[in-house]
Amino acid sequence: MKVLEAVSTIAGKYFAVWVILTSVIAFMVPDPFLGLGGYITILLGVVMFGMGLTLKAVDFKIIFTKPLPVLIGVCAQFIIMPLVAFVIAKLLNLPAELAAGLVLLGCVPGGTASNVMVYLAKGNVPLSIAMTSVSTLLAPIMTPLLLLLLAGQWMPVDAVAMFMSIVQVIIVPIVLGLAIKKFFPVAVEKSLAILPLISVAAIITIVAAVVSGNAATIAASGLLIFTAVMLHNGFGLLLGYFTGKMLGQGEVNRRAIAIEVGMQNSGLGVALATAHFGPLAALPSVLAAAWHNISGPILATYWSKKPAVDSEEDAAVRPVEVKL
Repeated sequence: MKVLEAVSTIAGKYFAVWVILTSVIAFMVPDPFLGLGGYITILLGVVMFGMGLTLKAVDFKIIFTKPLPVLIGVCAQFIIMPLVAFVIAKLLNLPAELAAGLVLLGCVPGGTASNVMVYLAKGNVPLSIAMTSVSTLLAPIMTPLLLLLLAGQWMPVDAVAMFMSIVQVIIVPIVLGLAIKKFFPVAVEKSLAILPLISVAAIITIVAAVVSGNAATIAASGLLIFTAVMLHNGFGLLLGYFTGKMLGQGEVNRRAIAIEVGMQNSGLGVALATAHFGPLAALPSVLAAAWHNISGPILATYWSKKPAVDSEEDAAVRPVEVKL
């Protein structure tokens, strides 16, 4: 068990490295990974089940005690990222499937890795966790609705089918994880240390499946879509931060909102794109899985060296331990 815990720690700490290495290997030698495509939905369900195991009642306390920053962050998540994706797709004149995939990336909720980045950036971790949880629970409604409004011109959107997909791969595993934690708390507590290993293994398998299946397309248009993903992430971080600032949030809240808005649940993006738009549409989310875990640590490292306290509310925030 000790060995597994050590491996799990390394897996979580160097997550971006594993994603990049896996992407390169799957691109250079795609054949061994081509059979993994059918397991994407199951693997994402495993990741979300792990999220359910780690959620606590205290994670939702801030929603009731200080709902304004949560509301600001979640609204920014579902307004800024879809609209920025739409504009970038238009300006870069992306092919239909890639454009729909980029908009889909913008319409999915925040990713769990953002909580770790906020912790490293000395931001408001409880706010980040609450935003991730709320945006994830809203995803069955918000993601299909936003896609129907913004991506319909490129690809047909079956909002009902997408709603059912999100419920199956997100809500059901999270609820199952919460139930297992309630009835078997001791066993769950003992297993938490190896969850990062399971999550990282599932995500890099998803990445390998999509990259191997789209190696030729990546070679032809990889630079263009990678530019789009970088711009999307950069504007999300920037606009998320200044939204918090304009609405009177303290520095620790601004950092949490910025990172939460800028980092998406790329695994969900891959699963939904593959199921509803086609494998090519999953490419933006695959590239985002790598890039978000490069830009996030860079920004977190920069902020970690700068004081975050600029108000009494900020001073009251204490960092808490989080796990990927």
